[in-house]
Amino acid sequence: MEIIIGLFIIAVGAFCQSSCYVPINKIRSWSWESYWIVQGVFAWLLFPLLGAFLAVPEGRSLWELFAGADQFMLWMTVLFGVLWGVGGLTFGLSMRYLGVALGQSVALGTCAALGTIMGPVLLNIFFPETDALKSLTFAVIIGVVVTLIGIAVIGVAGGMKSASLSEEEKSAAVKDFNFPKGIAIALLAGFMSGCFNVGLTFGQDICFPESQAMFASLPATFLVTMGGFVTNAVYCFYQNSKNSTWCDYSNKGVWGNNLFFCALAGLLWYSQFFGLALGKGFIPVESTLYTLSFCILMALNVVFSNVWGIVLKEWKGCSRATIAVLITGIVILIVSSFLPQII
Repeated sequence: MEIIIGLFIIAVGAFCQSSCYVPINKIRSWSWESYWIVQGVFAWLLFPLLGAFLAVPEGRSLWELFAGADQFMLWMTVLFGVLWGVGGLTFGLSMRYLGVALGQSVALGTCAALGTIMGPVLLNIFFPETDALKSLTFAVIIGVVVTLIGIAVIGVAGGMKSASLSEEEKSAAVKDFNFPKGIAIALLAGFMSGCFNVGLTFGQDICFPESQAMFASLPATFLVTMGGFVTNAVYCFYQNSKNSTWCDYSNKGVWGNNLFFCALAGLLWYSQFFGLALGKGFIPVESTLYTLSFCILMALNVVFSNVWGIVLKEWKGCSRATIAVLITGIVILIVSSFLPQII
């Protein structure tokens, strides 16, 4: 029963993440780089910091934890956060060219597979005595493979969509739709985004022994998102200078509206990793589902993003065959979340 509760919490977090781009559509009179970094203050700094405080027992401090942690592990956690930040930037571009549904499907699918595998592999390279590869069991590999199959099927649906719609219909659904360019960017975004779970793997011991299991990974989550914030801030501020959009921040007429929706978007985005931490607290550490939890989160993100894609009419005008392939891919992804428990 506890495993079901854990998976449900992860699913709720995935739904929230897949919904985070809805509030962004309500932001007015700001350039992309301006609202992206403002929502990032909430998504990657403020809410993760508040979450990390939940893992701090009474009488202790977060700074005490970071100062006493293995500094190599700590900075590797931050470093992979910086690399993940690159994935976050290209992630937005993938949805620009493919739409919310297909863009998230390809990017998050690649992220799910590589994020699950790269962590133990790299940890084993640096510290072979930990035998980190033992976590990559047959059931874990099968779960990753099934996830990739589901992503591939959804990718086929995207290809069918691209081939069947006219240029006018594509633009009506996704203004800048470009399937080849979007796929390339989405694959890069997925590869770099997988660094998030690698960062969590390196930071898995950065917690107080007396912290509750459901909050234990939140300090590491903060370190990863902080690293990602640095990457995004450098790029966004560069774009502010390049495009002369610094004036966005002084536009007092839209600050109330934009700050609210940036905060809401940031909260929804962070909910996925807050939910991941809480959900893992209900799953036995030695189980296959625990190792696959990140992969499951990404798979469910894809499921819910495609639901939003349907709601936002990104698949409007597609044939029944295309929709059938899309639904098949979604079903495969849902099955991939529970299959390892059956094996």
